[in-house]
Amino acid sequence: MKLTRPGMTPTLKGPAECFTGTVWVDMLNNPPAPARVSCASVTFEPGARSNWHTHPLGQTLIVTSGCGWTQCEGESIVEVRAGDVIWCPPGHKHWHGATKTTSMTHIAIQEALDGKNVLWMEPVTDEQYLGR
Repeated sequence: MKLTRPGMTPTLKGPAECFTGTVWVDMLNNPPAPARVSCASVTFEPGARSNWHTHPLGQTLIVTSGCGWTQCEGESIVEVRAGDVIWCPPGHKHWHGATKTTSMTHIAIQEALDGKNVLWMEPVTDEQYLGR
């Protein structure tokens, strides 16, 4: 068994090639193979969001604080709040992040297929983000 306590792993800034705005990532669990499930607490500052992306085996998001937005390709933007749980099916193109004026934190849980748990795509434009 491995116990990880808060502060044992550094908080990382989300890379600019995957996010717009300021995003902070705290890895909660990223065990070695043969385990395939990892999880992280991800905090989006106001206006920050992920790029469009998919997950080969899907993703569960548990919103723990704040208010944010998420959108699946071809659908309307949905507001999410603390306590909401979102399931993104395998291969479903989507994005998620904070609103313009509030931060949002969620726990992201995803399973890897052949060592990959996400396929990053193009940034979400300001027009897409604002629903225009």
